[in-house]
Amino acid sequence: MARPFRVLVLNQISASGLKRLPAEIYETGKDIAEPDAVLVRSADMHGMDIPSSVMAIGRAGAGTNNIPVAAMSERGVPVFNAPGANANAVKELVIAGMLLAARNLPAALRFVDALDPQAPDMDKQVEDGKKSFAGFELAGHTLGVIGLGKIGCLVADAAIRMGMHVVGYDPEITVDAAWSLPAQVKRANSVPELLRASHFVSLHVPLVPATRHLIDAAAFEHARHGAVLLNFSREGVVDEAATLAALDSGRLRQYVCDFPGPAINGHRHVIALPHLGASTREAEENCAVMVADQLRDYLESGNVRNSVNFPDAVSPRESGYRIAIANANVPNMLGQISTAMAAAGLNIHNMLNKSRGEMAYTLVDVDSAVPDEVVRSIKRIDGVLSVRYLPARD
Repeated sequence: MARPFRVLVLNQISASGLKRLPAEIYETGKDIAEPDAVLVRSADMHGMDIPSSVMAIGRAGAGTNNIPVAAMSERGVPVFNAPGANANAVKELVIAGMLLAARNLPAALRFVDALDPQAPDMDKQVEDGKKSFAGFELAGHTLGVIGLGKIGCLVADAAIRMGMHVVGYDPEITVDAAWSLPAQVKRANSVPELLRASHFVSLHVPLVPATRHLIDAAAFEHARHGAVLLNFSREGVVDEAATLAALDSGRLRQYVCDFPGPAINGHRHVIALPHLGASTREAEENCAVMVADQLRDYLESGNVRNSVNFPDAVSPRESGYRIAIANANVPNMLGQISTAMAAAGLNIHNMLNKSRGEMAYTLVDVDSAVPDEVVRSIKRIDGVLSVRYLPARD
């Protein structure tokens, strides 16, 4: 019988997710030596000596900034995440953020907290003070959503249901996201066009070189006077210095974000929350279950779903013998792999090959057991990053 897969767990992972890795097949824990895979939430893996035994990393969340993805790609190791699993939690927090800003709730709460409950005129103080916190309703105002993935689409839909107008911008919107987007969302052709139209702007983009400081001083020149900016995506998407300048000038009414920091904390027009975007019981369970299922499917069958550095590649097993190969996306790789198998007298029953940028991934089902020497010969092919032999488990 094959030995259990060993999974190193770096953070507290929901029990619902760990239960997806049955004990008869998986050994999980915080002190696993030579792990086959790693499950992580927020732990920073950039300074970690990741063992050579690791074949996959699963992030129980959407962002993978805490994982050295490029280094894992060079080793032929897929990094999985859980896109959309926390979408509802983030959506609800974005709506809460808009309400906090529109109704001046943080300042109102501070005012009430400072009242002396023993003061005989407390009722009068409340009545006199409430005028300072008069706000406005969301209905009838325009929300601009930058990034129309799962979260952006849910935010747009919720805003429409509350009577808001919605403008959206996403030059790389997927077909699935486009189908999910409410028909009432108007399309903006650029970030400046969206900023000019919006009373509220909500950001839902990953932090990549193209989106770093997406909202900067030049962008604020196009912003509607008195707009509210909401950032529940990543801290670096917004230029904090430019944001503070826009707040001080009145161009921006308030900045609502999930990323406290020394530059913005304490500013009277900033509402900063302590990374609460996915901090719900439901979101943590959804993320853990999703990424555990993906890790299991990869470790046992070689299938790839929702990897940030590998192409999606899913193929039902058609034999009890499978080889999974990660390689550089270069010409004649399939020919060399096929030749190595044919030389050993192996008959290919089915083959799936997918590519994503510089990475390619191949699943090969063969009709008979694969000798170790064949696996070694494939590993020696220039450009091959990793090879796994996956006979059906007993």
